[in-house]
Amino acid sequence: MDWLKASASEQGRAFLAGLISPVEQTEAYLEAVSRQPYANSIYARITPDRARAEAIAAHDRAKSGLRRGLLDGVAISWKDNVDSAGVPTEAGSRLLAGRTPKQDAAILASATIQGMVCLGKTHMTELAFSGLGLNPMTRTPPNSIDPAMAPGGSSSGAAVSVAMGLAAAAIGSDTGGSIRVPAAWNGLVGFKPTHGTVNSRGIVPLCRRFDVAGPLARTVEDCAEILAVLTNAPAADLTDSGHRKLRLMVLDGVPFDDAREGPVTAFEDALARLARAGARISHAAPPCVAQAMALSSVLFAPEAYGIWRDQIEDAPELMYPPILERFRGGRDASAADYVAGWETLNRIREDWARLVAGYDAVILPTSPILPPDAERLLNDPDYFTAENLLTLRNTRIGNLLGLPAVTLPTGHPACGLMMMGHAGKDQALLVTAAAAEAALR
Repeated sequence: MDWLKASASEQGRAFLAGLISPVEQTEAYLEAVSRQPYANSIYARITPDRARAEAIAAHDRAKSGLRRGLLDGVAISWKDNVDSAGVPTEAGSRLLAGRTPKQDAAILASATIQGMVCLGKTHMTELAFSGLGLNPMTRTPPNSIDPAMAPGGSSSGAAVSVAMGLAAAAIGSDTGGSIRVPAAWNGLVGFKPTHGTVNSRGIVPLCRRFDVAGPLARTVEDCAEILAVLTNAPAADLTDSGHRKLRLMVLDGVPFDDAREGPVTAFEDALARLARAGARISHAAPPCVAQAMALSSVLFAPEAYGIWRDQIEDAPELMYPPILERFRGGRDASAADYVAGWETLNRIREDWARLVAGYDAVILPTSPILPPDAERLLNDPDYFTAENLLTLRNTRIGNLLGLPAVTLPTGHPACGLMMMGHAGKDQALLVTAAAAEAALR
């Protein structure tokens, strides 16, 4: 078995059974990184000394029967907006070059306490403000399916590190789709928790009222186990998930506007498999979705620009122009419009909760497009802007509505099926997703 491409949970069980050791597995990942031609475009920094020390400690605990959980000894990567003590954390931006935190972010500290191994920090788009994964100011990871295509972002290196067998799983962050898009475009499962579920201390912000960290992995089980580590809570019980008869609502309307043939075909095929597995499926296009989407321009960019204005305007030449333009899109928003936007969005969230109360999940294509050609994106600013907005269109629905969401591979390259759950019911969504995952296989 190729343990480098085994799921994080499978590796944990193998450690428990004595089939492999955390030290051997960590060394195997470090060796794989050293041999990978694209390694410097995937990892911003490797932390081999830390990884080896943590792997040795996990090995010793395993020998003594003192393992701290299923993922004790499992080696993962961390997006470069998650603070790591003594190691530069630059969030993909030259504005933060050399920024070196003195302590780990709360979630990295929690993962370390529970025995997980930190392999290093992965490349990302500048300050996490793009869904395409392109970053000509630092590095752009290759798409694992086709290196000529965009990898998806902003957790680009996170997704590619897992898909290429350079980490068992990864931690990314999601403000408008930055976990789910790269997961979908690289054939992975990506889980965005409900905002506020995961401690954000020590994570470089983009929009604090939307940002949330979460896992990119090979299976729903991995995402459930990693979420438990990040939140210091028991993992969702997925034992009987495969026997559930799901109640699903297809979100028609907005998610399919201007959608390309590939993602739509993949979604329809996945929908047919779910129906054959016994899922009860209905369709709806609530007007509140379009109403929420209309608020994007007064909520995302104004907050992002408010956080980063001083750094940006001190050295705008350090930024990739399309990303600089995105930030400056929030420059002229009024405080009154921002506050009114949130008041309206909170009412929409209440309406949405009533509308979908009877469903296990709402489903839609993760992204309405396939990964665009990276070279064309670099050479055509208008194309970059249009494709970026469309890339994040479907995922942003979940962020605006305040929902947990997960993307599952459909079996069609770079096409994901997204499931949105109920706010604060993250474990229930993971159980639903595990049932869907079994049907899609």
